[in-house]
Amino acid sequence: MTDHFINIYKSRADAYHRMIAVEDYQNQVFKAVQAVTPLDGKRILDLGSGTGRFPLMLHGLGCKLVALDLHLAMLREQKQQRAQVQGDWELLQADMRALPFAERGADIVMAGWAIGHMRAWFASDWKLQMGAAVDEMQRMAVPGGTLFVFETMSTGSHTPAPPNNDLAEYYHWLETERGFSAHAPIQTDYRFDSVDEAVEFTRFFFGDELAATIQREGWAILPEWTGMWTKQLA
Repeated sequence: MTDHFINIYKSRADAYHRMIAVEDYQNQVFKAVQAVTPLDGKRILDLGSGTGRFPLMLHGLGCKLVALDLHLAMLREQKQQRAQVQGDWELLQADMRALPFAERGADIVMAGWAIGHMRAWFASDWKLQMGAAVDEMQRMAVPGGTLFVFETMSTGSHTPAPPNNDLAEYYHWLETERGFSAHAPIQTDYRFDSVDEAVEFTRFFFGDELAATIQREGWAILPEWTGMWTKQLA
C-alpha cells in the first residue's frame, strides 16, 4: 500500500517527531484526559503510539504503559525519545486490528491520530477495518476501563471541523454505531520559534498549501484542533 503518511511513518520518523514535539504547547490534551479519568498509576495501552506522544506526556505519573505501533521506524524514534527521559515503558510492533495479547489488562486504551487513517487506506471496507481496531480496544480494557480516540479537527483553521467528508462520516460512526461520546474540540496549536521554522517543520507532512498559508498569515503559532471521543466500559 502506497500512501503519503505511510511513507512518512516508514522513512521520516525523526522529522515527524520534530514537528509534534512543539504541538499542543499548552498541554491541553493532558488536561482533557485528566478531566475524564485520573491517570496516575493506571495500566495504559497506547495504540498507534508513533514516536511517543502519549508515553512522553504520561512519563512520570507511575503508569504501566505499553506503546504499540505498526511501523518500526516510528518505534525506533520513540526508543530514542524514551532513552532521553530515562523511561522504561514497553515498545511493541503490531497491528492494532489484531493485538498480540490474550487477556484484558488495561485500565485505559488510547488510539491517537491512528484509526482515522484507515478511512482512506481501506475505503471500500473501512467500517470493517476500523471496527476491528475498536473491537480490540474494547477487548483489552478491563470492566470499568476507558477508551480514548483522538483525531484531527483541522490544522491551519481558527474553527474546529472535520477536514473532509470521509472523516466526518467516520466520526459520526464512532458516535452512533460504536457508542463513543464526543467531547468539545481541544485546541492543540503548534508553537514554532519563527514563521520560517513553522514552514520548514510542517511542509513535508501537510503540504505546500498549508505552508503558503503559514507564510501569508505569519503564523509562528499554527492553529490546530483535536477531537476526543471516549467510551466507558461497563
